[in-house]
Amino acid sequence: MADALKRPGHICTIVNNTAQAENELRNGNFDVIVTDLVMDTPTSGLDVLKLAKTHQPDAETILVTAHGDVPTAKAALQGGAYDFIEKPLDVVVFRNIVQRAAETVLLRHQNSSLRGQVDAAYGFEGIIGESAAIRHVIATIRQIAPSTIPVLITGESGTGKELVASAIHKHSKRKDRRFATFNAAGQSETLLEDQLFGHVRGAFTGADRDREGVFEYADKGTLFLDEIGDMPLSMQPKLLRVLETGELIRLGANDPRKADVRFISATNQDLKTRSNDGRFRQDLYFRLKGVEINIPSLRERREDVPRLVTHAVGKWCAELGRPRLGVSQPAMMRLTAYDWPGNVRELLNLMHRIVVTCNKNEIDIADIPDDIRSSDNDSGGNVGSFAGVGLDKLEKEAIRQTLALTQGNREQTAQMLGIGERTLYRKLKEYGLR
Repeated sequence: MADALKRPGHICTIVNNTAQAENELRNGNFDVIVTDLVMDTPTSGLDVLKLAKTHQPDAETILVTAHGDVPTAKAALQGGAYDFIEKPLDVVVFRNIVQRAAETVLLRHQNSSLRGQVDAAYGFEGIIGESAAIRHVIATIRQIAPSTIPVLITGESGTGKELVASAIHKHSKRKDRRFATFNAAGQSETLLEDQLFGHVRGAFTGADRDREGVFEYADKGTLFLDEIGDMPLSMQPKLLRVLETGELIRLGANDPRKADVRFISATNQDLKTRSNDGRFRQDLYFRLKGVEINIPSLRERREDVPRLVTHAVGKWCAELGRPRLGVSQPAMMRLTAYDWPGNVRELLNLMHRIVVTCNKNEIDIADIPDDIRSSDNDSGGNVGSFAGVGLDKLEKEAIRQTLALTQGNREQTAQMLGIGERTLYRKLKEYGLR
């Protein structure tokens, strides 16, 4: 079998028992696994299939069976096997099955790579960044979007919580239905109840007709409730009841109504601490937290700042109908070093102002407002400490700190420093940096 596959160019690893197979699957990297169904035990092949799914999730598994084991092999297809082939082996058929499986894996890798390139260049549903933290957020969105599990999005103000909620909706089975948003901050209990659940005519002075709340408005779709940590404590049991039963009662009514919504909430507060302190119902907190997605602050993912700046400049230039502006290296490094207390929202607003007021072809350090250019609220250290330091030492330190910032990503480091990757590679060797 290995000889038949080596001739057209496949690289084969051969093992002779389940223990050896497990070792290879744990430590190796394979596209296709071919296993006999019966080896050490009558179900050894199924054991290998399970191991492959655990340790080589991107690979495809082909089972080789005797005629009497065909029903078992067919059942294995439901367990994730790619295909099976009966003994005695037809080498041509076997080779074709393996080739198709390998092509399936290759196509999957290519699609994943292209999707990653598109996400990196244009953002994933508007979420811009390549940092490990943002990649984890995007991966979580892809994983949970098809389900109906409640999602709690946490993070500081301005990090993009509504953007994440929208991305979940757009990748869910409800994407063709409504995505309704509502902010719970600053609402009295009566007004909040009316906004969420609606009212019937005569429920209160001025209620001259029935009105549906956002739960009914978002029926069969997604409801995003922002700033849920600010919801009055007395209102929380009513929300919990709706989430648990799927039924609501309009103000002034007695009969319940059905509302089928995918519920997503967000807060910039620590709900766990608030629930422990009695300021937020613990049972509601656990109900909301089906899955929690924490969006990191911008200062925790500084390596994404250059891409966000480039995206924002392109966006505002296109809106104003002017040629795309460049960003100088000193300006980009200053923007990257800044702590961004207002996070992405602050960055987008600042770049809008800079693009509007810049009268050159390139945004330079002088275009950055004084409060940011001279801010001590960053990791850049004291600028005055560089006085009298040799340029070679400054360059080495700039490269070293930028490498640390990007966690060793040379492409991002070169982009932030405004140099080519080949130049960076030469500098790394010159300065002995790794």
